[in-house]
Amino acid sequence: MRNLFILVLALSVTSCGSLRKGKKMKPRDGVVFFAKGYMGAPYVLGGNTKSGVDCSGLIYNAYQKQGIRIPRTVNELRKKGKRISIDRAKKGDIIFFRTSKRRKLTHAGIVVGFKRDVPQFIHASTSRGVMVSSMENAYWKKAYAQTRRLLKK
Repeated sequence: MRNLFILVLALSVTSCGSLRKGKKMKPRDGVVFFAKGYMGAPYVLGGNTKSGVDCSGLIYNAYQKQGIRIPRTVNELRKKGKRISIDRAKKGDIIFFRTSKRRKLTHAGIVVGFKRDVPQFIHASTSRGVMVSSMENAYWKKAYAQTRRLLKK
């Protein structure tokens, strides 16, 4: 019985290890997995590493780790993929915001999941670094501009 327990434990640890390397993940899951690896990283304008990243750098890196080439800036990202309504969002889709008084899109994040059917997204906050926020938050509701799908599956 003890040997069976050890075997099951060893197999579960091995399978978790393969997920950590990003193998056998669907692209949507992989993008979310790699983005979450930046949790807590500080915000740095133009940053592209875990020691400092901005919102488009976070998205760029998460997609790149899955072998998907996308533009580096929010302005160029907004032109890619298919525009969809927020209620059709899935993990891995990109949510765009207008966080200034200008009409220009200035911020973006990646949908990581849902809480009570409300999208949760990861982004690089200027004040708190990389974090997960909810579209339930009044600030993000007001700043919301559009959602785009770059991943087909």
